[in-house]
Amino acid sequence: MSDFFQNGVITTLHNLTRRTAEDLEAKLMGYRHRRPMILMIPSLYSELERPALANIVQILKQVPYLQRLVVGLDQANEAEYRHAIKYFSELPFEVTVIWNHGPRMQALQKNLAEYGLSTVEEGKGKNVWNSMGYVLSLNKDAVVALHDADIVTYSRDMLARLFYPVANPNFGFYFCKGFYPRWTEEKLNGRVCRLLVTPLVRALQKVVGHTPYLDYIDTFRYPLAGEFSMRTSVMKDVRIPSDWGLEIGILTEMEKTFSSQRICQVDIADVYDHKHQDLSPDDHSTGLSKMATDISKSFFRKLATHGVVLSTETFRSVKATYYRIALDLVESYRKDAMFNGLNFNIHGEEKAVELFASTIMEAGANFLENPMETPFIPCWRRVISAIPSFFDDLNDAVEKDMQDYGPVKE
Repeated sequence: MSDFFQNGVITTLHNLTRRTAEDLEAKLMGYRHRRPMILMIPSLYSELERPALANIVQILKQVPYLQRLVVGLDQANEAEYRHAIKYFSELPFEVTVIWNHGPRMQALQKNLAEYGLSTVEEGKGKNVWNSMGYVLSLNKDAVVALHDADIVTYSRDMLARLFYPVANPNFGFYFCKGFYPRWTEEKLNGRVCRLLVTPLVRALQKVVGHTPYLDYIDTFRYPLAGEFSMRTSVMKDVRIPSDWGLEIGILTEMEKTFSSQRICQVDIADVYDHKHQDLSPDDHSTGLSKMATDISKSFFRKLATHGVVLSTETFRSVKATYYRIALDLVESYRKDAMFNGLNFNIHGEEKAVELFASTIMEAGANFLENPMETPFIPCWRRVISAIPSFFDDLNDAVEKDMQDYGPVKE
Protein backbone atom coordinates (compact mmCIF):
# COMPACT_ATOMS: atom_id res chain seq x y z
CA MET A 1 0.00 0.00 0.00
CA SER A 2 1.27 3.44 -0.89
CA ASP A 3 2.14 6.04 1.74
CA PHE A 4 1.99 9.82 2.06
CA PHE A 5 5.62 10.40 3.02
CA GLN A 6 7.27 13.39 1.31
CA ASN A 7 10.90 12.34 1.13
CA GLY A 8 12.71 15.19 -0.61
CA VAL A 9 12.68 18.49 -2.46
CA ILE A 10 9.81 17.79 -4.89
CA THR A 11 6.16 16.90 -4.30
CA THR A 12 5.24 13.21 -4.38
CA LEU A 13 1.66 12.36 -5.36
CA HIS A 14 0.60 8.98 -3.96
CA ASN A 15 -2.03 6.45 -4.90
CA LEU A 16 -3.73 6.29 -1.51
CA THR A 17 -7.42 5.88 -2.38
CA ARG A 18 -7.20 3.86 -5.61
CA ARG A 19 -9.12 6.58 -7.41
CA THR A 20 -10.71 5.07 -10.52
CA ALA A 21 -9.67 5.79 -14.09
CA GLU A 22 -13.20 7.01 -14.82
CA ASP A 23 -13.04 9.60 -12.01
CA LEU A 24 -9.65 10.89 -13.15
CA GLU A 25 -10.76 10.95 -16.78
CA ALA A 26 -13.87 12.98 -15.90
CA LYS A 27 -11.61 15.65 -14.42
CA LEU A 28 -9.27 15.54 -17.42
CA MET A 29 -12.24 16.00 -19.76
CA GLY A 30 -12.86 19.31 -18.02
CA TYR A 31 -9.23 20.37 -18.25
CA ARG A 32 -8.73 19.48 -21.93
CA HIS A 33 -10.50 22.61 -23.20
CA ARG A 34 -7.94 24.78 -21.44
CA ARG A 35 -4.93 22.66 -22.32
CA PRO A 36 -5.27 19.90 -24.93
CA MET A 37 -3.52 16.62 -24.09
CA ILE A 38 -1.07 14.98 -26.49
CA LEU A 39 0.63 11.61 -26.05
CA MET A 40 4.03 10.82 -27.57
CA ILE A 41 5.23 7.23 -28.00
CA PRO A 42 8.74 6.65 -29.38
CA SER A 43 8.83 3.24 -31.04
CA LEU A 44 10.91 0.93 -33.14
CA TYR A 45 8.93 -0.69 -35.94
CA SER A 46 9.58 -4.06 -34.29
CA GLU A 47 7.32 -3.04 -31.40
CA LEU A 48 4.33 -3.17 -33.77
CA GLU A 49 4.92 -6.92 -34.01
CA ARG A 50 4.75 -7.45 -30.23
CA PRO A 51 1.66 -7.85 -28.03
CA ALA A 52 2.51 -5.02 -25.61
CA LEU A 53 1.90 -2.23 -28.15
CA ALA A 54 -1.21 -3.97 -29.50
CA ASN A 55 -2.63 -3.91 -25.97
CA ILE A 56 -1.67 -0.24 -25.54
CA VAL A 57 -3.56 0.65 -28.73
CA GLN A 58 -6.67 -1.23 -27.58
CA ILE A 59 -6.62 0.62 -24.25
CA LEU A 60 -6.05 4.01 -25.93
CA LYS A 61 -9.27 3.46 -27.89
CA GLN A 62 -11.10 3.89 -24.57
CA VAL A 63 -9.36 7.12 -23.53
CA PRO A 64 -11.78 10.05 -24.02
CA TYR A 65 -9.62 13.12 -23.30
CA LEU A 66 -6.69 12.71 -25.68
CA GLN A 67 -6.52 15.10 -28.61
CA ARG A 68 -3.61 13.53 -30.47
CA LEU A 69 -1.13 10.67 -30.49
CA VAL A 70 2.34 11.28 -31.95
CA VAL A 71 4.33 8.13 -32.71
CA GLY A 72 8.02 8.56 -33.49
CA LEU A 73 8.80 5.56 -35.71
CA ASP A 74 12.37 4.32 -36.03
CA GLN A 75 13.94 1.60 -38.20
CA ALA A 76 11.08 1.34 -40.69
CA ASN A 77 11.13 1.06 -44.48
CA GLU A 78 8.35 2.41 -46.71
CA ALA A 79 6.12 -0.66 -46.45
CA GLU A 80 6.54 -0.73 -42.67
CA TYR A 81 5.72 2.97 -42.41
CA ARG A 82 2.54 2.42 -44.42
CA HIS A 83 1.64 -0.44 -42.09
CA ALA A 84 2.31 1.74 -39.03
CA ILE A 85 -0.13 4.41 -40.25
CA LYS A 86 -2.79 1.74 -40.76
CA TYR A 87 -1.93 0.12 -37.40
CA PHE A 88 -2.85 3.27 -35.46
CA SER A 89 -5.64 4.47 -37.77
CA GLU A 90 -8.56 3.08 -35.73
CA LEU A 91 -7.86 5.33 -32.74
CA PRO A 92 -10.66 7.88 -32.13
CA PHE A 93 -8.42 10.96 -32.12
CA GLU A 94 -5.80 12.48 -34.38
CA VAL A 95 -2.74 10.30 -34.96
CA THR A 96 0.57 11.36 -36.47
CA VAL A 97 3.27 8.82 -37.27
CA ILE A 98 6.70 10.42 -37.84
CA TRP A 99 8.80 8.39 -40.29
CA ASN A 100 12.17 9.30 -38.81
CA HIS A 101 14.17 7.43 -41.45
CA GLY A 102 12.04 8.50 -44.40
CA PRO A 103 13.47 10.68 -47.21
CA ARG A 104 11.81 13.89 -46.03
CA MET A 105 12.93 13.59 -42.41
CA GLN A 106 16.43 12.58 -43.52
CA ALA A 107 16.60 15.68 -45.73
CA LEU A 108 15.74 17.80 -42.71
CA GLN A 109 18.51 16.08 -40.76
CA LYS A 110 20.98 17.02 -43.50
CA ASN A 111 19.79 20.61 -43.28
CA LEU A 112 20.40 20.57 -39.52
CA ALA A 113 23.84 19.06 -40.05
CA GLU A 114 24.80 21.99 -42.29
CA TYR A 115 24.26 24.25 -39.29
CA GLY A 116 25.98 21.89 -36.87
CA LEU A 117 22.67 21.14 -35.18
CA SER A 118 22.25 17.43 -35.84
CA THR A 119 23.46 14.33 -34.01
CA VAL A 120 24.88 11.21 -35.63
CA GLU A 121 23.73 8.98 -32.78
CA GLU A 122 20.44 7.26 -33.48
CA GLY A 123 18.18 6.14 -30.68
CA LYS A 124 15.38 7.05 -28.34
CA GLY A 125 16.80 10.50 -27.56
CA LYS A 126 16.75 11.60 -31.18
CA ASN A 127 13.32 10.05 -31.67
CA VAL A 128 11.88 11.98 -28.70
CA TRP A 129 13.56 15.18 -29.91
CA ASN A 130 11.93 14.86 -33.36
CA SER A 131 8.54 14.23 -31.76
CA MET A 132 8.93 17.28 -29.52
CA GLY A 133 9.78 19.37 -32.55
CA TYR A 134 6.65 18.23 -34.35
CA VAL A 135 4.45 18.94 -31.30
CA LEU A 136 5.99 22.41 -31.03
CA SER A 137 5.27 22.98 -34.73
CA LEU A 138 1.55 22.64 -33.91
CA ASN A 139 1.87 25.86 -31.86
CA LYS A 140 -0.47 24.79 -29.05
CA ASP A 141 -0.36 25.37 -25.32
CA ALA A 142 -0.81 21.72 -24.45
CA VAL A 143 0.14 19.06 -21.94
CA VAL A 144 2.35 16.36 -23.44
CA ALA A 145 2.92 12.94 -21.92
CA LEU A 146 5.46 10.39 -23.05
CA HIS A 147 5.79 6.68 -22.45
CA ASP A 148 7.44 3.73 -24.16
CA ALA A 149 5.85 1.26 -26.57
CA ASP A 150 6.76 -1.90 -24.65
CA ILE A 151 4.74 -1.54 -21.41
CA VAL A 152 3.22 -4.95 -20.65
CA THR A 153 1.14 -3.77 -17.67
CA TYR A 154 -0.43 -0.72 -19.37
CA SER A 155 -3.75 0.66 -18.13
CA ARG A 156 -6.04 3.67 -18.50
CA ASP A 157 -5.46 4.88 -14.97
CA MET A 158 -1.67 4.79 -15.55
CA LEU A 159 -2.05 7.31 -18.37
CA ALA A 160 -4.61 9.42 -16.49
CA ARG A 161 -2.34 9.63 -13.44
CA LEU A 162 0.53 10.71 -15.66
CA PHE A 163 -1.43 13.55 -17.27
CA TYR A 164 -3.39 14.77 -14.24
CA PRO A 165 -0.71 16.65 -12.21
CA VAL A 166 0.31 18.88 -15.15
CA ALA A 167 -3.16 19.15 -16.72
CA ASN A 168 -4.78 20.33 -13.48
CA PRO A 169 -4.52 24.16 -13.67
CA ASN A 170 -4.76 24.45 -9.88
CA PHE A 171 -1.52 22.55 -9.27
CA GLY A 172 0.97 24.75 -11.11
CA PHE A 173 3.30 21.88 -12.12
CA TYR A 174 5.27 22.14 -15.34
CA PHE A 175 6.81 18.67 -15.22
CA CYS A 176 5.74 15.36 -13.71
CA LYS A 177 7.70 12.10 -13.51
CA GLY A 178 5.94 8.76 -13.13
CA PHE A 179 7.14 6.12 -10.68
CA TYR A 180 6.23 2.56 -9.72
CA PRO A 181 7.74 -0.53 -8.10
CA ARG A 182 9.58 -2.79 -10.54
CA TRP A 183 8.74 -6.38 -9.67
CA THR A 184 6.93 -9.42 -11.00
CA GLU A 185 5.30 -12.32 -9.17
CA GLU A 186 8.72 -13.99 -9.13
CA LYS A 187 11.44 -11.37 -8.54
CA LEU A 188 12.58 -7.78 -8.26
CA ASN A 189 13.38 -5.98 -11.52
CA GLY A 190 14.78 -2.53 -12.26
CA ARG A 191 18.45 -3.50 -11.90
CA VAL A 192 19.94 -0.32 -13.35
CA CYS A 193 17.97 1.89 -10.98
CA ARG A 194 18.35 -0.32 -7.90
CA LEU A 195 21.96 -1.40 -8.41
CA LEU A 196 23.49 1.56 -10.28
CA VAL A 197 21.65 4.87 -9.96
CA THR A 198 20.73 4.82 -6.26
CA PRO A 199 24.11 3.59 -4.94
CA LEU A 200 26.03 5.79 -7.42
CA VAL A 201 24.17 8.96 -6.37
CA ARG A 202 24.79 8.15 -2.72
CA ALA A 203 28.45 7.37 -3.42
CA LEU A 204 28.82 10.73 -5.15
CA GLN A 205 27.21 12.41 -2.14
CA LYS A 206 29.87 10.85 0.06
CA VAL A 207 32.82 11.60 -2.23
CA VAL A 208 32.03 15.09 -3.58
CA GLY A 209 29.54 16.11 -0.90
CA HIS A 210 25.80 16.74 -0.86
CA THR A 211 24.77 19.12 -3.63
CA PRO A 212 21.27 20.40 -4.44
CA TYR A 213 21.42 18.42 -7.69
CA LEU A 214 22.33 15.07 -6.12
CA ASP A 215 19.74 15.55 -3.37
CA TYR A 216 17.17 16.35 -6.08
CA ILE A 217 17.93 13.17 -8.05
CA ASP A 218 17.87 11.10 -4.86
CA THR A 219 14.31 12.35 -4.21
CA PHE A 220 12.89 10.50 -7.23
CA ARG A 221 11.44 7.08 -6.43
CA TYR A 222 12.29 5.77 -9.91
CA PRO A 223 14.49 8.25 -11.80
CA LEU A 224 14.84 5.95 -14.83
CA ALA A 225 11.10 5.71 -15.43
CA GLY A 226 10.36 6.39 -19.10
CA GLU A 227 7.03 8.07 -18.31
CA PHE A 228 6.67 11.81 -17.81
CA SER A 229 4.42 14.73 -18.67
CA MET A 230 5.19 18.40 -19.25
CA ARG A 231 3.82 21.63 -20.66
CA THR A 232 4.70 22.41 -24.26
CA SER A 233 6.16 25.71 -23.07
CA VAL A 234 8.90 23.67 -21.42
CA MET A 235 9.97 21.74 -24.51
CA LYS A 236 11.55 24.52 -26.54
CA ASP A 237 14.43 24.89 -24.07
CA VAL A 238 14.99 21.21 -23.17
CA ARG A 239 18.31 19.73 -24.27
CA ILE A 240 17.75 16.06 -25.05
CA PRO A 241 20.64 13.64 -24.48
CA SER A 242 21.23 11.52 -27.55
CA ASP A 243 22.34 8.44 -25.60
CA TRP A 244 20.90 6.20 -22.85
CA GLY A 245 21.09 9.11 -20.41
CA LEU A 246 17.74 10.44 -21.69
CA GLU A 247 15.72 10.03 -18.48
CA ILE A 248 18.43 11.41 -16.19
CA GLY A 249 19.16 14.15 -18.72
CA ILE A 250 15.57 15.36 -18.76
CA LEU A 251 15.42 15.39 -14.95
CA THR A 252 18.64 17.41 -15.02
CA GLU A 253 17.15 19.90 -17.48
CA MET A 254 14.08 20.35 -15.28
CA GLU A 255 16.24 20.99 -12.21
CA LYS A 256 18.21 23.61 -14.14
CA THR A 257 15.12 25.40 -15.40
CA PHE A 258 12.47 25.26 -12.69
CA SER A 259 11.97 25.62 -8.99
CA SER A 260 11.34 22.31 -7.24
CA GLN A 261 7.81 23.60 -6.55
CA ARG A 262 7.06 23.23 -10.28
CA ILE A 263 8.22 19.60 -10.44
CA CYS A 264 6.51 16.51 -9.04
CA GLN A 265 6.44 12.73 -9.24
CA VAL A 266 3.32 10.57 -9.29
CA ASP A 267 2.59 6.95 -8.45
CA ILE A 268 1.16 5.55 -11.71
CA ALA A 269 1.13 1.77 -11.13
CA ASP A 270 1.26 -0.92 -8.46
CA VAL A 271 3.03 -3.30 -10.85
CA TYR A 272 5.00 -2.39 -13.94
CA ASP A 273 6.73 -4.56 -16.51
CA HIS A 274 8.21 -4.02 -19.94
CA LYS A 275 10.77 -5.51 -22.34
CA HIS A 276 14.04 -6.22 -20.54
CA GLN A 277 17.53 -5.41 -21.81
CA ASP A 278 20.41 -7.89 -21.68
CA LEU A 279 23.15 -7.20 -19.16
CA SER A 280 25.81 -7.53 -21.92
CA PRO A 281 28.83 -8.04 -19.62
CA ASP A 282 31.12 -8.82 -22.56
CA ASP A 283 30.05 -5.93 -24.78
CA HIS A 284 29.88 -2.47 -23.22
CA SER A 285 28.56 -0.96 -26.46
CA THR A 286 25.09 -2.43 -26.01
CA GLY A 287 22.46 -3.48 -23.47
CA LEU A 288 22.57 -2.50 -19.82
CA SER A 289 26.35 -2.08 -19.99
CA LYS A 290 26.04 0.84 -22.40
CA MET A 291 23.06 2.22 -20.49
CA ALA A 292 25.05 2.20 -17.26
CA THR A 293 28.03 3.91 -18.89
CA ASP A 294 25.88 6.64 -20.45
CA ILE A 295 23.98 7.27 -17.22
CA SER A 296 27.20 7.51 -15.21
CA LYS A 297 28.64 10.00 -17.70
CA SER A 298 25.49 12.13 -17.45
CA PHE A 299 26.05 12.48 -13.69
CA PHE A 300 29.73 13.35 -14.14
CA ARG A 301 28.95 16.00 -16.77
CA LYS A 302 26.36 17.64 -14.54
CA LEU A 303 28.65 17.75 -11.52
CA ALA A 304 31.38 19.31 -13.67
CA THR A 305 28.99 22.11 -14.64
CA HIS A 306 28.57 22.79 -10.91
CA GLY A 307 32.31 23.31 -10.55
CA VAL A 308 33.15 19.86 -9.16
CA VAL A 309 36.67 18.90 -10.22
CA LEU A 310 36.76 15.24 -11.29
CA SER A 311 39.93 13.20 -11.76
CA THR A 312 40.98 9.58 -12.08
CA GLU A 313 41.48 9.50 -8.32
CA THR A 314 37.94 10.83 -7.82
CA PHE A 315 36.49 8.09 -9.97
CA ARG A 316 38.47 5.43 -8.10
CA SER A 317 37.02 6.71 -4.82
CA VAL A 318 33.54 6.85 -6.32
CA LYS A 319 33.86 3.27 -7.58
CA ALA A 320 35.03 1.93 -4.22
CA THR A 321 32.30 3.82 -2.33
CA TYR A 322 29.67 2.77 -4.85
CA TYR A 323 30.71 -0.88 -4.56
CA ARG A 324 30.27 -0.93 -0.78
CA ILE A 325 26.92 0.88 -0.86
CA ALA A 326 25.62 -1.31 -3.69
CA LEU A 327 26.52 -4.55 -1.91
CA ASP A 328 24.79 -3.31 1.25
CA LEU A 329 21.70 -2.53 -0.83
CA VAL A 330 21.78 -6.03 -2.34
CA GLU A 331 21.41 -7.40 1.17
CA SER A 332 18.49 -5.05 1.83
CA TYR A 333 16.84 -6.10 -1.43
CA ARG A 334 17.37 -9.76 -0.53
CA LYS A 335 15.49 -9.36 2.74
CA ASP A 336 12.74 -7.34 1.08
CA ALA A 337 12.32 -10.05 -1.58
CA MET A 338 12.21 -12.80 1.05
CA PHE A 339 9.66 -10.86 3.10
CA ASN A 340 7.42 -10.67 0.02
CA GLY A 341 7.94 -14.31 -0.97
CA LEU A 342 9.94 -13.45 -4.10
CA ASN A 343 12.96 -15.25 -5.52
CA PHE A 344 16.31 -13.51 -5.21
CA ASN A 345 19.49 -14.43 -7.08
CA ILE A 346 22.36 -13.05 -4.98
CA HIS A 347 24.96 -14.20 -7.49
CA GLY A 348 23.18 -12.44 -10.35
CA GLU A 349 22.72 -9.26 -8.33
CA GLU A 350 26.38 -9.08 -7.30
CA LYS A 351 27.52 -9.85 -10.86
CA ALA A 352 25.48 -6.83 -11.97
CA VAL A 353 27.10 -4.68 -9.27
CA GLU A 354 30.56 -5.77 -10.45
CA LEU A 355 29.66 -4.88 -14.04
CA PHE A 356 28.25 -1.48 -13.08
CA ALA A 357 31.36 -0.73 -11.01
CA SER A 358 33.47 -1.30 -14.13
CA THR A 359 31.18 0.92 -16.22
CA ILE A 360 31.61 3.74 -13.68
CA MET A 361 35.37 3.66 -14.28
CA GLU A 362 34.83 3.40 -18.04
CA ALA A 363 32.47 6.38 -17.96
CA GLY A 364 34.98 8.36 -15.91
CA ALA A 365 37.78 7.58 -18.37
CA ASN A 366 35.56 8.58 -21.32
CA PHE A 367 34.64 11.80 -19.55
CA LEU A 368 38.30 12.74 -18.98
CA GLU A 369 39.38 11.72 -22.50
CA ASN A 370 36.63 13.67 -24.29
CA PRO A 371 36.23 17.02 -22.49
CA MET A 372 34.83 18.65 -25.65
CA GLU A 373 32.15 16.01 -26.20
CA THR A 374 28.70 17.50 -26.85
CA PRO A 375 26.26 15.08 -25.23
CA PHE A 376 23.04 16.93 -26.02
CA ILE A 377 21.04 17.51 -29.16
CA PRO A 378 20.62 21.31 -29.43
CA CYS A 379 17.44 22.71 -27.90
CA TRP A 380 14.64 23.66 -30.25
CA ARG A 381 14.94 27.37 -29.43
CA ARG A 382 18.47 27.30 -30.89
CA VAL A 383 17.29 25.44 -33.99
CA ILE A 384 14.61 28.03 -34.70
CA SER A 385 17.11 30.81 -34.12
CA ALA A 386 19.38 29.33 -36.78
CA ILE A 387 16.63 28.18 -39.19
CA PRO A 388 13.46 30.26 -38.56
CA SER A 389 11.38 28.20 -41.00
CA PHE A 390 12.29 24.83 -39.51
CA PHE A 391 9.04 24.19 -37.59
CA ASP A 392 7.08 24.84 -40.80
CA ASP A 393 9.46 22.57 -42.73
CA LEU A 394 9.15 19.81 -40.14
CA ASN A 395 5.38 20.01 -39.96
CA ASP A 396 5.15 20.00 -43.75
CA ALA A 397 7.42 16.94 -44.06
CA VAL A 398 5.47 14.93 -41.48
CA GLU A 399 2.06 15.86 -42.87
CA LYS A 400 3.10 15.08 -46.47
CA ASP A 401 4.43 11.68 -45.38
CA MET A 402 1.10 10.93 -43.70
CA GLN A 403 -0.81 12.00 -46.83
CA ASP A 404 1.40 10.23 -49.37
CA TYR A 405 1.84 6.93 -47.54
CA GLY A 406 -1.43 6.63 -45.64
CA PRO A 407 -4.48 4.68 -46.76
CA VAL A 408 -5.96 5.72 -50.10
CA LYS A 409 -9.12 7.69 -49.43
CA GLU A 410 -12.07 6.86 -51.64
